[in-house]
Amino acid sequence: MTGRIPAQAQPGDMVVFRNWKYDGGAHWLVPGTYLGADSFGDWIFQPAGSLVARPGVAFFAASDAVQFLPREGDYVATFYDDTYPGDFRIYIDLATGIRVDPLLPAGWEVQLTDMDLDVIRTAGGRVYIDDEDEFAEHRVTMDYPEALAARMQASCRSLYEQVLAQAAPFDGTALTWLNKGRT
Repeated sequence: MTGRIPAQAQPGDMVVFRNWKYDGGAHWLVPGTYLGADSFGDWIFQPAGSLVARPGVAFFAASDAVQFLPREGDYVATFYDDTYPGDFRIYIDLATGIRVDPLLPAGWEVQLTDMDLDVIRTAGGRVYIDDEDEFAEHRVTMDYPEALAARMQASCRSLYEQVLAQAAPFDGTALTWLNKGRT
């Protein structure tokens, strides 16, 4: 089964998420290891100790996580378990222009444009939309096209409802993939 990552991808392949802002500025760079795909999309393991960086900020991941690239949709998601010291369990980044390119000499690079809006579920189960203020500001300063802005807002609202309802894959599915990455 394949998602957005090409069928020739193998478990263990390096996958690098390279996030950009709408104005072309660099955002997050997050590496991981390809685990496989299911009916929802592709799953990438990010072990504790992995370097996570953006201009001016770099750190080593405090715990294991699994990144999710859906078959369709304007987002990528990161799932954390109870070992994560922060308050997030699900962190969804709304994005556009998602594409997968070969990474030389081996692996895959997921390129995307971060559209500011995030849907978050906390360790306590609270679900909320974050960075609406940043979205509103960048909508003006980065001149988001009206149709794109409307699509991002609609996608964000839909994802919020899915996470709130714990609809798959926001229902614990990610924990199976997270455990698979640890083996």
